[in-house]
Amino acid sequence: MRWDRSHRSKDIIDQRGAGGGGLGGGGLGILSWLVSRFGLPGLLIGGAILAAGYFLSPGVSQQSAVGPADPSQPATAEDEAAHFVGFVLDDVQDTFKRVFAERGRNYAAAQLVLFSGQTQSGCGHGTAQVGPFYCPSDRRVYIDLDFYRELERRLGAPGDFAQAYVIAHEIGHHVQNLLGIHEQARKLARGGAKEGEISIRQELQADCLAGVWAHYTGQRKVLEAGDIEEGLRAAAAIGDDALQQRAEGRVRPETWTHGSSEQRVTWFKRGHTTGSIDACNTLDIPGR
Repeated sequence: MRWDRSHRSKDIIDQRGAGGGGLGGGGLGILSWLVSRFGLPGLLIGGAILAAGYFLSPGVSQQSAVGPADPSQPATAEDEAAHFVGFVLDDVQDTFKRVFAERGRNYAAAQLVLFSGQTQSGCGHGTAQVGPFYCPSDRRVYIDLDFYRELERRLGAPGDFAQAYVIAHEIGHHVQNLLGIHEQARKLARGGAKEGEISIRQELQADCLAGVWAHYTGQRKVLEAGDIEEGLRAAAAIGDDALQQRAEGRVRPETWTHGSSEQRVTWFKRGHTTGSIDACNTLDIPGR
């Protein structure tokens, strides 16, 4: 993947090393339940979407800039990883700004928080165990960069585009938030729809929206040979069936929250092929 190593994003908040406090009563709520059920800490991408209402809301720590304190000093591997995240974040959001503008809508940018171990979000306490997540309350994505090492070493999904897919997926949840899809999903749940099914449909839509970004990125010659394949491997690696098979040696579809490997790959491909938000309407919500 071609990216500008001199790029710095104004929407990155670097809280690494700042600490996030211990987990209080109520803490992770349904996310803790999901992690214990799957037995896979660090692998629940986007898991906070339907769980946001179960978090406490202690507030958010102050911002700090990303990058080495002294610009004259060479960047470390961690700095480069952070700058890569910032580049992808801005590229994804610039894409959706244009997509929204074409639809006569304004796109309000999300921010991305880098943290180590644990953090506090507008949705409450979060830890590296739950993997990258998006909080609708503060419109921020939260990522511990150690997750990328897990993605490569434990799940066999290496590559910079695999990492970019994760960010694009989380911004896909932000797009859902801006379009009112989260609230529509909650209404469906209150109307009797199964939360597990709704969660899966939201996650697959976020995969599709990540594919929409990939579609436009390909047009701008950012992609290199093998990039899309990296993204597809990542999508397959974090399918509920693949994660359960790895952790438990069996597959239990009734407990899924994100969809199968095949479903995740299919919806990413749909977004990549069409480049259309309308093609990603997994919840069958009119006008979305």
